Amino acid sequence: SSKREWKPLEDRSCTDIPWLLLFILFCVGMGFICGFSIATGAAARLVSGYDSYGNICGQKNTKLEAIPNSGMDHTQRKYVFFLDPCNLDLINRKIKSVALCVAACPRQELKTLSDVQKFAEMNGSALCSYNLKPSEYTTSSKSSVLCPKLPVPASAPIPFFHRCAPVNISCYAKFAEALITFVSDNSVLHRLISGVMTSKEIILGLCLLSLVLSMILMVIIRYISRVLVWILTILVILGSLGGTGVLWWLYAKQRRSPKETTTPEQLQIAEDNLRALLIYAISATVFTVILFLIMLVMRKRVALTIALFHVAGKVFIHLPLLVFQPFWTFFALVLFWVYWIMTLLFLGTTGSPVQNEQGFVEFKISGPLQYMWWYHVVGLIWISEFILACQQMTVAGAVVTYYFTRDKRNLPFTPILASVNRLIRYHLGTVAKGSFIITLVKIPRMILMYIHSQLKGKENACARCVLKSCICCLWCLEKCLNYLNQNAYTATAINSTNFCTSAKDAFVILVENALRVATINTVGDFMLFLGKVLIVCSTGLAGIMLLNYQQDYTVWVLPLIIVCLFAFLVAHCFLSIYEMVVDVLFLCFAIDTKYNDGSPGREFYMDKVLMEFVENSRKAMKEAGKGGVADARELKPMLKKR
Repeated sequence: SSKREWKPLEDRSCTDIPWLLLFILFCVGMGFICGFSIATGAAARLVSGYDSYGNICGQKNTKLEAIPNSGMDHTQRKYVFFLDPCNLDLINRKIKSVALCVAACPRQELKTLSDVQKFAEMNGSALCSYNLKPSEYTTSSKSSVLCPKLPVPASAPIPFFHRCAPVNISCYAKFAEALITFVSDNSVLHRLISGVMTSKEIILGLCLLSLVLSMILMVIIRYISRVLVWILTILVILGSLGGTGVLWWLYAKQRRSPKETTTPEQLQIAEDNLRALLIYAISATVFTVILFLIMLVMRKRVALTIALFHVAGKVFIHLPLLVFQPFWTFFALVLFWVYWIMTLLFLGTTGSPVQNEQGFVEFKISGPLQYMWWYHVVGLIWISEFILACQQMTVAGAVVTYYFTRDKRNLPFTPILASVNRLIRYHLGTVAKGSFIITLVKIPRMILMYIHSQLKGKENACARCVLKSCICCLWCLEKCLNYLNQNAYTATAINSTNFCTSAKDAFVILVENALRVATINTVGDFMLFLGKVLIVCSTGLAGIMLLNYQQDYTVWVLPLIIVCLFAFLVAHCFLSIYEMVVDVLFLCFAIDTKYNDGSPGREFYMDKVLMEFVENSRKAMKEAGKGGVADARELKPMLKKR
């Protein structure tokens, strides 16, 4: 290859511009859906609510042709009241009940029609159908149909949405029971909720503890990475040897046990158990041998994992804003999800009024516009993946800048903001293309999962097996593409090439360093997984010790679950960023050793710790008499030399 010095981060040009234009056009379509749903009156129907005759509560309405009770003046009736609020249709996601506009929600339980009548006379809020006067509530034969189901539960208006909702949610227990069995026991539910409310200070304190533990663990991993990796490696090997030895010991003991006094049935059971133990022991032996051989092959490459973890710790010292990157991403996702849900709610109330079989009004969209929600669902996946990909590109750009800056004192004042600037100016198209590829895999998998859930219990064994196999294959493909995309973003940050070129170059590098990649992704990921478990267990243990002194309630399940879930989420966010930094550093290291060999004019960019690894590899290769250096050999460069 050419002896010219390769200088990364020099040439900058916009990549994948057509994909950026396509993404912008898609976002315009998302905006059109939101604007359409608001312009067609859906916003007023969603916020103010409407009755079963198409009248929007809290305003004057125009008469709808051939629909009785439409066009009413509901200026004084601002709340939607359901005659049977607990009658839910989970399939169609709506309440199967007549809806009326009322002046006030019943704050107290109404047990009889007389109570309903008194409520209407005192508050001016008629809870029965518009065709029935309050004076006829107790005398009319139609009261059982036109009046609410008794007893009428106490209700309160939902803030901003003007719907009367039951204060006591126990009437929904039979629907929630399918998801959480203990919800039907109202006393247990109340004890759990009271436990959370009583211990809210402890929960907040434990969540803060998990945040601090995650930061401390990231520092610890840097300073004891060498010891930690070898301890875990030794523990895995000893655990496998010990488990295999125990299985063979149990097999030998079972084989030597006397069988004279056993019955034929017991003898058959003992023989089955003995055969099972033999199979387990042989399987464990094969697994242990394979694991030992893998460790033997990878033992020299574990040193690279240790060096990368050490350098990753230095990266966080120079780039402290990396720690907060998950928070900004989560904030952006929450904002987008709120927008997406609100638009979906608008879509649910948009369209033209149509009279159904019961004579009530439903709003439906006809023509091609009725498929807008499909477009909206695709937008949820693509834009969410786009936001996550922006985080990956931002982290990759900052770490690449750190790695390929020889003098760390010359780093930009804020490498993260500099990386965001490069992302916005040059690489949004690449991010859009990479996230779209993930979307293409996710959508078929979600469709298959939906089909599987709808056919549950109806399909035959063969169809069930095929569906699950397809879902599993698509899941594996998605994970592989995610990993390749992340490395493609790193190659883009280094070379400023388009997505396909970067993905190809990254794939070549990963294949050439397959054993190293396997070591980093097994040893490194296992270390980080144990770190997550450690943080969750430590936080949970602290929670048990603190809750032990809280005597106001007896149920600790929900507070501990909340704390442990939050601890795992925090640990996952922090350590996932750590894992991402390690992966970026590895690709930078592999590219660095491709272009440079440490000679004058081709000096390494890498940190001293990684340089020591390369020097040790050279010495080991020379001592082995192979006369070459695998880590510094000249290979075909990723880029054409300019």
